[in-house]
Amino acid sequence: MDPDGSLQAQVCFSLHAASRATTTAYRGLLDSLGLTYPQYLVMLALWEQDGRAVGDLCAALDLDTGTLSPLLKRLEARGLVERRRRASDERRVDIHLSEAGRELEERASHIPARLAEATGLSPAELDALRETLDRLRHALAATDHGD
Repeated sequence: MDPDGSLQAQVCFSLHAASRATTTAYRGLLDSLGLTYPQYLVMLALWEQDGRAVGDLCAALDLDTGTLSPLLKRLEARGLVERRRRASDERRVDIHLSEAGRELEERASHIPARLAEATGLSPAELDALRETLDRLRHALAATDHGD
């Protein structure tokens, strides 16, 4: 770290600025699909595994239910997902893709490659960046934040 503690020398600022730039780049790609970036993340999780429990989606997306529930309601209102109570335990709700949600996957299939291209990084560089960010996230999550 720069001894003067300047903003530009802070890892947190670089992460923040990169996150904002990434979200902005996705917005341009997602507008034609009518999805926000957080909604896209939910859809990615469901395209990966349909019929997920709400708690499983929260864990996969690192979101709490208070944040995820409004996203699911908007996706359901658009006809992209369906919430279904489990017959074996009506307290549990699973999220399933609708036919429109499954069809949207094909329309969104170009997005990862377009975003990767926009970064100007090679596939190996993107993999290394993802691995570094995952290590950072896990290391910080494992630290005791109390002083």
